[in-house]
Amino acid sequence: MSFRVAIVGRPNVGKSTLFNRLAGRKMAIVDDTPGVTRDRREAEASLGDLDFTIIDTAGLEEAAPKTLENRMRKQTELAVREATVALFLIDARAGVTALDKHFASWLRSTGKPIVLVANKCEGKAGQSGLGEAFGLGLGEPIPVSAEHGEGLSDLFDALRSHAPAVEEKDADAPDDDENKPLQLAIIGRPNVGKSTLINRLLGEERMLTGPEAGITRDAIAIDWQWKGTPIRLIDTAGMRRKANVVEKIEYMSVGETLRAVRFADVVVLVLDGEMMLEKQDLALARMVVEEGRAIVIGVNKWDAVKDKKQAVKKLTDRLEASLAQIRGIPIAVFSASTGQGVDKLMPTVLQAYKLWNTRVSTGELNRWLEPIVEDHPPPLNKGRRIKIRYMTQVKARPPTFAIFASQPEAMPESYLRYLVNGLRQRFGLEGVPIRMLMRGPKNPYVDDKD
Repeated sequence: MSFRVAIVGRPNVGKSTLFNRLAGRKMAIVDDTPGVTRDRREAEASLGDLDFTIIDTAGLEEAAPKTLENRMRKQTELAVREATVALFLIDARAGVTALDKHFASWLRSTGKPIVLVANKCEGKAGQSGLGEAFGLGLGEPIPVSAEHGEGLSDLFDALRSHAPAVEEKDADAPDDDENKPLQLAIIGRPNVGKSTLINRLLGEERMLTGPEAGITRDAIAIDWQWKGTPIRLIDTAGMRRKANVVEKIEYMSVGETLRAVRFADVVVLVLDGEMMLEKQDLALARMVVEEGRAIVIGVNKWDAVKDKKQAVKKLTDRLEASLAQIRGIPIAVFSASTGQGVDKLMPTVLQAYKLWNTRVSTGELNRWLEPIVEDHPPPLNKGRRIKIRYMTQVKARPPTFAIFASQPEAMPESYLRYLVNGLRQRFGLEGVPIRMLMRGPKNPYVDDKD
C-alpha cells in the first residue's frame, strides 16, 4: 500500500530537486529563481523497497490575502492535510531563518508526522545550519544533498517508520497495464481558462487560478475517473508565440507542455470564446496533429459570446481552411467558470479517443480501395502508370496505413490526400490524424542482410 509524502519548506531550499530525485526522473522545473513551483505536483516515487506518492509544493511564505502567493500557500496547506507525513526542508548552508521557525511552528500545529531534512549538506558548508536545525523542535535533522543524492539512506530509515504494512499482491489481480489511464492534456494560450476547466472537471480547487496570466508553469498530472474511465488530466503552461518567450523559466515551461503533448492520447486545445481561433491557436493545433495526437477544440467563456451561431461558423470555416489535412475536428463549447456545457466535453474526448484507436481490417480496406482506384487511378509517371497493389493498416494511435505500389516515390501528395479523404468518409475517421506510408515491391537482387 502506498503512502503520501509532502515536501514543504520556504522558497528555494531544494524541494523540487528532492522531488525529482525521489521520482527518479526530472519532472518538476528546477531553477535558482525563488517561487518557480506554484501548483502542487504529484508523482510515484521509491526509496529502497518503499513505494510512495511524493508531492512537490510551493515555497511557504507570508502573503497578503487575495494574492497569488496566498493562493499558493493554501495549495501547500492542502498537500500537508492530505499527506501521511511531511518532509520539512531547510537550506543548511543558509542556516535556520525566521521563516523556517515560523513554519516549523505551523507544521507542529497540524498534528502531522514531520521529518526534518537539512538539504545542501554536501561538504562542510552546511554543518553550522545542521546544528541550528535542532532548535526547531522537530527532532534530529537528516542531512542530505538532493542534488548529489547524498543522505538518502537516512531518509529511507526515517520514512520507513511511517509506511503502512506491505500487502502482498494477489496473483490473480488484473495487470495494471490493462487499466492504463487515458492521457488527456489541456493546452492553450495563457489565461484562456485551462486550470479553471480542470478544477471544474475535478469538482475541487485543485489547480491555482486567477486573473494573472501564466500562473501554471509545470505540466501537472492528476489521476481522475470519469464515469468509471481512468483519466490522467495534465494541466500545462500557457504557450505564447516563440518570439515572445524570452525568460528561462517560461522557456522550460513550454518544453514541459511539448513533452505533455507527445505523451498524450487526446489533447484539448482551449480557446477564448471572445478571441476564438488566433494564429497561435492554429500553430498549437498543427503541433498536436504533427505529433499524431487526437485533438478536441474546447471553446471556453462561451457565455460571453453574443452571436453564438456566427462564432461557430467562423471557427469551423477557419479550421477547414487552415487545417484541411484533418477535417472534422470535434468542438465542445462551455464556460469553465459557471460549468455550463462542461459535461459535454468528456463524451467528445472519449469519442475522439475511440476514433484515434480505430483499426480497419485489410479485407475491408481493399474492398473499399478497388473501386476508388478504378474511378480515379493514380497519374502517369514518365509515361508509366503507378499501380496500387494493396493497402493495409500497420498501426493505430493514430490510424496509420501502408500502400504497396509500383514507383511509390512518384506518388503525388494530392493523390494521397484523395485517399485520406476517402478513408475519413468511408470509415468515419473525421477529426483524427491519418498517416499514409508508401511501400514499394521488394527488389529480388538486393540482399536483406547487406
